[in-house]
Amino acid sequence: MKKLILIATILGYTSIAAITQNDHAGHEQKSTTSNKENTTKATVVDANTQQQFSRLLSSYLNIKNALVAGDATSAASNANQFLRTANTVDYKVISEGNVHILSNDAGKISATKDLKKQREIFASLSSNMASVAKAFKLSDKPLYLQYCPMKKASWLSLEKQIKNPYYGTTMLTCGEVQETL
Repeated sequence: MKKLILIATILGYTSIAAITQNDHAGHEQKSTTSNKENTTKATVVDANTQQQFSRLLSSYLNIKNALVAGDATSAASNANQFLRTANTVDYKVISEGNVHILSNDAGKISATKDLKKQREIFASLSSNMASVAKAFKLSDKPLYLQYCPMKKASWLSLEKQIKNPYYGTTMLTCGEVQETL
């Protein structure tokens, strides 16, 4: 794993998907099924780690909701909360390199009040969170991977109803549920 992080750092990977597959190797596995009948593995974690994941997901969803509402100040504030939460995640579960990638995305969102820039960066954060959600069970509730064909980007939601964070009120319902995690 250390070699993967080093290679990812050297090559400038900004996506957890590139290195997350080995991140949870050796942990106990269980299967979950998506609505597209794809089978993904989710690592079983202890209660403390599950609580960290729940807080991380909650912070992510708060960023998404702020972007849906078009509130750049709230998105920045929630991204800052996401950073604080990410720093509590155990590196034995998600590697330091992967936590750094998530933190980097959230840090960029928290550093700007430009809604357009925040939405662009959110695409990367969402892609990386989707990789984490596929590797680990982040919630006891169904988690929906949704996709905007106009933006060509995905996001996570606890609701099936589409509320597009990339276009907010201008195209609020643009998108589709791609997968249930």
